[in-house]
Amino acid sequence: MANIASQKKRILRSERERTENRLLTSTVKTYFRRLEAAVEAGDAGKIEAEHKALVSKVDKAVQKGALHKNTGARKKSRAARIASAATSK
Repeated sequence: MANIASQKKRILRSERERTENRLLTSTVKTYFRRLEAAVEAGDAGKIEAEHKALVSKVDKAVQKGALHKNTGARKKSRAARIASAATSK
């Protein structure tokens, strides 16, 4: 355990930031599963809604710094590929 006050504060801040980042990245994974479930169901309206929600969550995670911008772009590209493949069937 740190003895210096600023380091104690930094430890607490790091924990808060880690928790927030985990929340955002976990949410992105959840929305990916929801998109894949919508694709399995084959409902075009639900696929579009889930894709839009997923892109929004990815953008928010990138904005907050939980995801790198290239990672966010890769995830959005993958989501678009999944959604468009399902609607083109």
